[in-house]
Amino acid sequence: MIGIVYLGNNPQTEERLKYIPGRLVQLTKNYKDAAAACAPHVRNEHFIVFFEKNVRTEDITAITYLRKKCSNTYIILLTDQLTNEERQIYQRCGINDTLSMSASVTELNKKIQFISDREGIMFDDHVSKKHILKFKIPLWKRSFDIIFSSLAIILLSPVFIITAIAIKLESPGPVLFKSKRVGTNYTIFDFLKFRSMYTDAEKRLKEVSKTAGNQYSEKSEEEEAEESKATITAPLGDEAEMAMMAMGMESDMMISDEEVMLVGDDFVVAESDFSKQKEEEINNAFVKIENDPRVTKVGRFIRKYSIDELPQLFNILRGDMSIVGNRPLPLYEAEKLTADSSIDRFMAPAGLTGLWQVEERGKGGLMSAEERKQLDITYGQTYNFMLDMKIIFRTLTAFVQKENV
Repeated sequence: MIGIVYLGNNPQTEERLKYIPGRLVQLTKNYKDAAAACAPHVRNEHFIVFFEKNVRTEDITAITYLRKKCSNTYIILLTDQLTNEERQIYQRCGINDTLSMSASVTELNKKIQFISDREGIMFDDHVSKKHILKFKIPLWKRSFDIIFSSLAIILLSPVFIITAIAIKLESPGPVLFKSKRVGTNYTIFDFLKFRSMYTDAEKRLKEVSKTAGNQYSEKSEEEEAEESKATITAPLGDEAEMAMMAMGMESDMMISDEEVMLVGDDFVVAESDFSKQKEEEINNAFVKIENDPRVTKVGRFIRKYSIDELPQLFNILRGDMSIVGNRPLPLYEAEKLTADSSIDRFMAPAGLTGLWQVEERGKGGLMSAEERKQLDITYGQTYNFMLDMKIIFRTLTAFVQKENV
């Protein structure tokens, strides 16, 4: 387990850190004590240091000392604001991240959990990096990708030109849409598509999700509203917080005869309800809107015939992804798939088309997020040349989609 160290003199921050569930936080007042606290007691032990921003010259000395003495630390600067000059200075001397001084217990815990889940890649020591499992695309697959994508770009160049003109004529804005996607090994890259939506589409995502509905969501809005009434309890008042502190509560938990209650900075929720909500977040990680009103007329046509996907041939040629593989996910979807049960889908090729795409078309576009995830994992475990050829053939025969998927 990652150790937690606080370096600072803020009583409010100290109090919040005491209530991080399941974590023992070492409180220190000066950088030498913090360095001593970060001394590993076991091999490959790592530490997160919450560093309270103070006088800049003193901070630089302290951070530099910590970096020199403790290579096994991830330093988070607690600050409310930084100028561009300060940001560069703090980064150069060794800060890894920043967080608000007024961050709640929940926010602090989320940050700790995020780093803990990615321990193998978040720390600089060479020992941990040797144990990172990384997928490497086979030579046969990479060779096929280069040949196939090069020929396809040449043969489809008239389609590229006509599509670009049509997009420009219908609505203002760039022809290509770039979005950050997460592919193999959680690598983030610029994912290319022909623009099929109006230019303010992403800003309207939350609004459209409420009105049009998420195809992958397993609950209606009414069901979610009723469940939220049952699971979210009243916020804690000052008197309640003080009473719990006076009782000497050592963690973020209260145990009753019937249920374990998780106590956050501004909420109380039953452990079973919290686990259920977390599971539903993972199950509904994929966002897909049916009959999306954000799509242009040209966009509907190029989506129906999958023409909007053609610029990804340049992603393939560049090595960001493969012809066949698991679909690269937007950041907001990928961040919900970091559990052990989901991580295998990222230890496989990222692709233009894949197993779940052809299976989804076969089911008329009706597929749950869990089914999609399991197909991604299955492909990563079983892919080979013949399977790739079958998927490509099924993709070409299903080119004209009968359903709006």
